[in-house]
Amino acid sequence: MNNVLGFDEDELRRLAGPRSFERGLGYLSAVSAMEIGERSITATVVGTDAYEVELTEQAHGLTGRCDCPYGQEGNFCKHCVAVGLTVLRRAGSVPRQRAAAASRSRQLATWLESRSRDELLSLMKEHVAGDRDLRRRLELRAAAAGDDFDAVRERILGLLDTQPFARYGYVEYADAHAYGLQAAEAVSALRTLTQTGRATEAVEVAQDAIEALARTYEEIDDSDGVIGNVATELAAAHLEACRISRPDPVRTADWLVAHLLGDLSDATDILLPDYENVLGAAGLARAHERADAALRDNPKGWAEKYLMEQLMRAEGSVDALSRSTRRTWPHRAPRTC
Repeated sequence: MNNVLGFDEDELRRLAGPRSFERGLGYLSAVSAMEIGERSITATVVGTDAYEVELTEQAHGLTGRCDCPYGQEGNFCKHCVAVGLTVLRRAGSVPRQRAAAASRSRQLATWLESRSRDELLSLMKEHVAGDRDLRRRLELRAAAAGDDFDAVRERILGLLDTQPFARYGYVEYADAHAYGLQAAEAVSALRTLTQTGRATEAVEVAQDAIEALARTYEEIDDSDGVIGNVATELAAAHLEACRISRPDPVRTADWLVAHLLGDLSDATDILLPDYENVLGAAGLARAHERADAALRDNPKGWAEKYLMEQLMRAEGSVDALSRSTRRTWPHRAPRTC
């Protein structure tokens, strides 16, 4: 493994496959406009068209994005290979470029911190006027800090709408990242509600948001798990709001059971024992009643059995589930192209 980068030629060959790797060799001279950041690399590769490539070094390994047709299907394409190989051939200059990128980030942070309130406000207004997405995000945060609950709910659910990203009725791999960034704003807005004394409202909207994402999750190519991370954060925001607002335990139990028996439970990774203090005796009794009924209707269902195990854990009837036990349950894999 290269001692400067988190990948080498073997890693590129493994990610792309032998055929794409060999084709990538022919595109080395087509790589231009390369920019090396602290953990990401962007470049343009001219093939049938000019394609934008981004490589990102993450804890679990290298990932690549390209807007060519093959890359949009979720593949580590020949253009990604060409950019990776180009970086490896320039490895000697990478530490200097990354240090420069880090220096620019620090310089920007220092400069912003030194601006007056009026200067920052003027700068923000300038960017809001020219960036529709930024304006929408800030409008949502402003609404979340205000009193218009209906507007907040509408805008949060709007952030989870996949339609603007579903060019062919399906959010492809190339568009999932952008959708994930937008959907993550829904989490920020929910937490703003909770932090501004409106946790009761946050519980209601969080449940709607989780259900909205559940309805569209199968229509998203989440190969990188970006949307799964958003779903997990939505669940965490819901639990946080529940712990503060203490909603009706029976209604909360009904919602939790329905969710845990639904299709999105793996993505959000909600565990009923986490809600033990929220549910109390009444909520746990209601959840047990609903779980018993579900298990009678589907005695071989893995979700029903797992739900009952969670309940037994919450009620103190069994020891905490071991990791090995949990791994035996057949989790739903994200859809890939």
